[in-house]
Amino acid sequence: MVLYIILALSLLFLIYLLFASIIVCIDTISNQYYFELKGIFKANLEKDDIELFRIKLKVLLLKFYIYPLKKRKKRMDNKIKTKAHTNSKKNITLTRIIKILNTFKVTRFALDIDTDNCILNAKLYPLFSLFNFYGGNFHVNFQGRNQLVLYVKNRPIDIIRSIINF
Repeated sequence: MVLYIILALSLLFLIYLLFASIIVCIDTISNQYYFELKGIFKANLEKDDIELFRIKLKVLLLKFYIYPLKKRKKRMDNKIKTKAHTNSKKNITLTRIIKILNTFKVTRFALDIDTDNCILNAKLYPLFSLFNFYGGNFHVNFQGRNQLVLYVKNRPIDIIRSIINF
């Protein structure tokens, strides 16, 4: 009986993993940069006082901090590592990459840019107006502001479906 309950819970967890949302956020206005698997995993890039930045990992109810720029001690092993060479690589074609990228949904996008060159800003203004006509959120300013807001969502089942349906 206990085995059936464990199997059922494992199956439900796998189904949840397939349908859970994957969110990527880049927001320079509020300084939020994170990758999230809704309810299970979140990797957040944060500013740190000691190092330049740190990565805050939340896995279920546990929190971890990773300092990627910190030097690590190297172990001196005299063992020779051998790599197993396999020739069973699948070719990744451009059409497959495009199909996978089409599964991602941009839920929010905003770009506010100043190039510090008034001539180039003036040349970008009509181009950004054209992009705004077709549903974008592009702005050129002459005040020195550079901002990007990008929220992208996807689900693992959509990625798997695009690979299988190729």
